[in-house]
Amino acid sequence: MSLPLPAGEYRAYLFDCDGTIADSMPLHHLAWQQALREWGCELPEDLFYAWGGRPVADIIVDLNDRHGLAMPVEVVAQRREELYRELLPKLTAVPGVLEHIVESHRRVPFAVVSGSTRESVTASLGTLGLLDKFDVLVCAGDYARAKPDPEAFLRAAELLGVAPQDCLVFEDTDMGIQAATAAGMASVRVPQPRMR
Repeated sequence: MSLPLPAGEYRAYLFDCDGTIADSMPLHHLAWQQALREWGCELPEDLFYAWGGRPVADIIVDLNDRHGLAMPVEVVAQRREELYRELLPKLTAVPGVLEHIVESHRRVPFAVVSGSTRESVTASLGTLGLLDKFDVLVCAGDYARAKPDPEAFLRAAELLGVAPQDCLVFEDTDMGIQAATAAGMASVRVPQPRMR
């Protein structure tokens, strides 16, 4: 599936990771389900996708509030990460995005801008054999305000030495597209797995 890009000459490509480069959202949902089941909690698929791009800790806090639970945020986050890593052998790349990575590597610099931890992003990209294609990784903990705030995208542009208006963002979530727009960047929407 070819992914059409907006017209323009771009000097850098900024990619979300989960659901954009890595077709990892179904695996992440499975890891969430398994981790939360241990605490008598659940995260329905529609809510999981609606919350796409949010930091893991924020999701656990919201689930605690919604269900009247007191799940320890760090413990649940760590357990979810362990379960996700067990599923990594099943990980594949999103074909339309992979095509652009292969075609444009070395022509323009690449950054990953993710709400996931650096460990999770490097594990996913390493599994796909793509980690060495990215000049910059901006992950959870590298910025104060999560998407839809533009901070993470602006940080990536700064690290690459490229003006925001010269960056093209690849994103699969509404919050990611909003963050790119707020950063003054063009974007391309990557269809979620259920829509491909």
